[in-house]
Amino acid sequence: MPALVLLGAQWGDEGKGKATDLLGGSVDYVVRYQGGNNAGHTVVVGDQKYALHLLPSGILSPGCTPVIGNGVVVDPAVLLSELSGLNERGVDTSKLLLSGNAHLITPYHTTVDKVSERFLGKRKIGTTGRGIGPTYADKINRVGIRVQDLFDESILIQKVEASLDFKNQVLAKLYNRRAIAVEQVVEELLGYADELRGFVADTTLVLNDAIDDGKVVLFEGGQGTLLDVDHGTYPFVTSSNPTAGGACTGSGVGPTKISRVIGILKAYTTRVGAGPFPTELLDDDGEALRRIGGERGVTTGRDRRCGWFDAVIARYATRVNGLTDFFLTKLDVLTGWEQIPVCVAYEIDGKRVEELPYSQSDFHHAKPIYEMLPGWTEDISKAKTFADLPKNAQAYVKALEEMSGARISAIGVGPGRTETIQINSFI
Repeated sequence: MPALVLLGAQWGDEGKGKATDLLGGSVDYVVRYQGGNNAGHTVVVGDQKYALHLLPSGILSPGCTPVIGNGVVVDPAVLLSELSGLNERGVDTSKLLLSGNAHLITPYHTTVDKVSERFLGKRKIGTTGRGIGPTYADKINRVGIRVQDLFDESILIQKVEASLDFKNQVLAKLYNRRAIAVEQVVEELLGYADELRGFVADTTLVLNDAIDDGKVVLFEGGQGTLLDVDHGTYPFVTSSNPTAGGACTGSGVGPTKISRVIGILKAYTTRVGAGPFPTELLDDDGEALRRIGGERGVTTGRDRRCGWFDAVIARYATRVNGLTDFFLTKLDVLTGWEQIPVCVAYEIDGKRVEELPYSQSDFHHAKPIYEMLPGWTEDISKAKTFADLPKNAQAYVKALEEMSGARISAIGVGPGRTETIQINSFI
């Protein structure tokens, strides 16, 4: 049985939560492998809407074991609050597994994140201020705090002291902020130990054994391809690897065990925060996409920037992730346009470019070259098969598939859990 990777093929917010939840009933484990509570998924189950920030979307599927892998950074207060909120709504969260090697977001990480972003002024990255970047920085600098450290007070004290020794100098002398007391941080972190202990496991061992036993494991990325720290629009990126390679390092499962990589692709394009965006619309069409699509960040509450579909980005996502399939979401949002522009290439310094430029400067100057496709006015939310779609909607999907380089195996025609057309099975 397969191990699948499900990830965003644009700048995130493509609808991964719905796709993961759709598959959740067919899989045994759903694994979050990177990011933190700077990402969010909206999942609609019946008449209930759930906003998940840190937990894998599969937690809403009975019989599925949700896993937070070693590549995730975890704010313990946020995790426990999210679990409590789901428990109050009758969701069973007892099967959650949390990697003991996942790194913890501490109060000083959020402090450093916020003050450093303000310090950048016009050069700010657009961080959520939730401590994600500083936590990953500590991980790479080998001064991070891991979940397992909560259960050894002596080690925890040593690690907090080592981390704050430098940070307090920066906070006081550079940012004119009060130093953070080691004792205060340690006391807060130890307060989470007993509540988290029952969830902690050697998730790498659990997942490899599950795959060897024929279980179906789904790996879920937190952000999109263009936000990857290595392959995204640097420096306007996240601090981890949401691309397919990150699923291996963020879970401890080798690449030879991954059988399919599914990219979630919105029928248009959005992004949150700063950075280049060639097809961005600053007109009535952009506002209409935002309004009809409900384009507001689940975690941040910020309005998303909206633009037409960018086939250059889709081809790039296919290449760097090795995508086998696409899940096209929010096709219904495009209902009502007489014609729909699709970006098929860029113009950079007077030259036509059909692949994403590796140069940051070139991408900043890229201008979209559009091909116009006929739109449709019919309501598609009740469509159950591809043949149920209007002819122009079918042609739009086929055009995107041809331009993007991987087959479109599912189409979202509405926000609800059942409002999806399945063309090819993912399993």
